[in-house]
Amino acid sequence: MKTVTVIVGSAREGSINLKLARAIEKLAAGRLAFKFVAIDDLPMYNDDLWRDTPAAVTAFKAEIAAAEAVLFVTPEYNRTIPPLLNNALAWASKPYGQNAWVGKPAAVIGTTPGAIGTAIAQSHLRYIATVLDMVVLGQPEVYFQTKPGLIDDTFDVTDDTTRSFLEAFVAKFATFLDRVEVRETQAA
Repeated sequence: MKTVTVIVGSAREGSINLKLARAIEKLAAGRLAFKFVAIDDLPMYNDDLWRDTPAAVTAFKAEIAAAEAVLFVTPEYNRTIPPLLNNALAWASKPYGQNAWVGKPAAVIGTTPGAIGTAIAQSHLRYIATVLDMVVLGQPEVYFQTKPGLIDDTFDVTDDTTRSFLEAFVAKFATFLDRVEVRETQAA
């Protein structure tokens, strides 16, 4: 079973993106194992900090380097990704020549109460991920509109159609990870 490192772009208590990530984790049980990595303890990116690298940065880069795959769950702030997530992307991609994201299979999802469900932020994040040399799942796109009660307090998806859609995402992501692994093995 593959372990997916999950990065949620919101540190807010009661984050709907964390709730979505936990619901996906529950739907993936038995197929994928999830490991949540916090990013809210990273200092704001500053090249000068590499002289005395903060422990949180060292630990985060090690987590990303060891990751088999990454699932980004992002909110949308001002039609792009949140600063918190952008900061984490920067730390793991630096210093030059030490990009921990290289070759990582990744997927991007997110939720908002708005009708477009983080579509623009996800588009930006997919672009950034390819620049950082990640291998990104293209379909299905999960532009999830959160509505009260759609995911309950135990992270169960309460609507059958929505649950089926998210289960299809999990299945596609798991298959994608298998395909990426096969390609890497054949290339070696």
